[in-house]
Amino acid sequence: MVVVGIDVGGTFTDLTEVDEATGAVRITKVPSTPSDEGQAVLSGLERIADPRTVRRIVHGTTVATNAIIQRRGARVALVTTAGFKDLIEIGRTKRNIPALFNPTFVRPKPPVPRPLRFEVEERILHDGSVLRPLDEGEIQRLGEAIRPCEPQAFAVCLLFSYVNPAHEQRVAEALGRAFPGVPVSMSSEVVPEYREFERFSTTVFNAYIRPLMERYLESLEKKLLASGYPPGVLTVGGSGGALTVDTARRLPIKTIGSGPAGGVSQAIFVARGIDVPDLITYDIGGTSTDVCLINGFAPSVTTETLLAGFPVKTPQIDIKSVGAGGGSIAWVDIDGSLQVGPQSAGAEPGPACYGRGGREATVSDANLALGRLSATRSLGGAITPDPALAAQAIARLAERLGGFDELRLAEGIICIMVARTVSSIREITIQRGYDPRDFALMAFGGAGGMHAIPTAEELGIARIIVPRFPGNFSALGVAASDIKHDAVRTHLTRLTDDALPALRAVFAELRAAAARQLQDDGFGPADTRWACSLDLRYVGQAFELNLPVELDTLTVEGAARAFHTRHLQTYGHANEDAAVELVNARLTALGVVTKPPLARYRSSSRELPDALGEERPVYFDGRFATCPVYERERLPEDVRFNGPAVVEEFGSTTVVFPGWRAQVDEFGNLRLERAA
Repeated sequence: MVVVGIDVGGTFTDLTEVDEATGAVRITKVPSTPSDEGQAVLSGLERIADPRTVRRIVHGTTVATNAIIQRRGARVALVTTAGFKDLIEIGRTKRNIPALFNPTFVRPKPPVPRPLRFEVEERILHDGSVLRPLDEGEIQRLGEAIRPCEPQAFAVCLLFSYVNPAHEQRVAEALGRAFPGVPVSMSSEVVPEYREFERFSTTVFNAYIRPLMERYLESLEKKLLASGYPPGVLTVGGSGGALTVDTARRLPIKTIGSGPAGGVSQAIFVARGIDVPDLITYDIGGTSTDVCLINGFAPSVTTETLLAGFPVKTPQIDIKSVGAGGGSIAWVDIDGSLQVGPQSAGAEPGPACYGRGGREATVSDANLALGRLSATRSLGGAITPDPALAAQAIARLAERLGGFDELRLAEGIICIMVARTVSSIREITIQRGYDPRDFALMAFGGAGGMHAIPTAEELGIARIIVPRFPGNFSALGVAASDIKHDAVRTHLTRLTDDALPALRAVFAELRAAAARQLQDDGFGPADTRWACSLDLRYVGQAFELNLPVELDTLTVEGAARAFHTRHLQTYGHANEDAAVELVNARLTALGVVTKPPLARYRSSSRELPDALGEERPVYFDGRFATCPVYERERLPEDVRFNGPAVVEEFGSTTVVFPGWRAQVDEFGNLRLERAA
């Protein structure tokens, strides 16, 4: 039997079929269909998978993310405590960091306009006690006020419901009866932790995308079942674990960052096999570059991100994305300077060289003009790039720049694109107290291997790993994702010995609830794994740091010492005499699925010349050099060769620059390092 992993990207949809017994991998790519993502999924499945052999389908999707960014969600009615309906618009009365010094900044409007915000007379206090009860007459009045608005979804966000959800539950039940078929999202279920604005914002966005996600998953499942595939297609969440259909429908906000998280998960899997615990993942696709720091086989994680100008508070792998990919458009700014991205040609029309109507020069066009991208090999098995169209697009751009040399312009496009990715890596390393030189760079995605070396040189990174199947790497990680449930409970208290019994009781409750969820998902105790963490801060601080803990060995001294160390690393200072405060207790529950083994690499070739496909001129630093072009799957085991060279395979290209050398390791990874 096989497992199929699918990563729906902005330009291509990647599919990977993995044999559960042998680990054998089959891959394919199809152009994405932004108007109907499910169509690309079905088209790819027809190429790669026999429905009779498929045990499980797992996919990463950008449906939720795109709906929020493009503001095409449902008409949401927000119900909140009397006096607080403008909280979603007031927020924390501060600008977003990127716009801090922008005099033309305009705060984005919330997805719920003021006429669709409704208040109920009730009040629960911070300790969960009821100051003002919620009566039935108030609930009936609420329903009558809402009905003329014809809402498509509800967000119920009452004050302090994370401590006592009783009032939210009563309002949700009443709305369910009065508006059958209209989904209701409760903040006590979506984000059961404190900070009202973040909780309200996340719940509103969950309601905003819920009808769309429900329709998408229902349509996809019907099409898959009609084609003979098994029911229950799983969706990868932003935290790296898979979500069941029911969870993805109720809590679609958890699918934000879905696809890139699969690549990080697969990078950790490969890193364990080759014993490289510290990595920076470097995933370049057609639309963006996604980077993540992995330290000691563990990815950086976050519990809050900013999307469309509003906070989204869900556990996620901390992936930094920048609009710099193969489809990123090169353009001339108002001051005459050359810029690259974040605008992308996407899948439709795509880069100029795709021949689908695109006229603007992109990063892919520049690589084709420089000889780094093949003019004869089809991209993803579907598109053969046209160098004449790429040259025309670059010539038009050069003319706008006053007759700039076209090859130097193409190289300049690559340099600007690399500079943007380098900046994103500095954000997750240097700005957080890490030295990028202490990490290896793992490059994947369709264009990761093409730009890895100049990126590493800018950062002083000495080791690069290009794993097998880099063009479908995220889809590989998606296929092997465990079922994951994240739970949180706000528990504000000083970190003292007296607080430990209550803290252990909180974790016991969270674990019991998660165990029931995993049992409903079909996992028993033998297939279940647990991870606990605490959100800690100094008393008086406004924000906290998350630290993993082992409950069996948890001590106040150990937790405080770990917090001081993390605070010093993150902010450059620590105060070991200050009191430490516990804010949230977090639990991650995993339903562990069977994973295929990391297959050893076996090549049909014995000598390096056997892998030679052609030779072609490739442009480096102002001049052409004749480069061997190797077929990756024919490279012999443990072979070594020096750059300049190009390594091509289905869905991806690796460029070995002059002054660098490459080696194939026992698992088929391509290791790049500076030549002696």
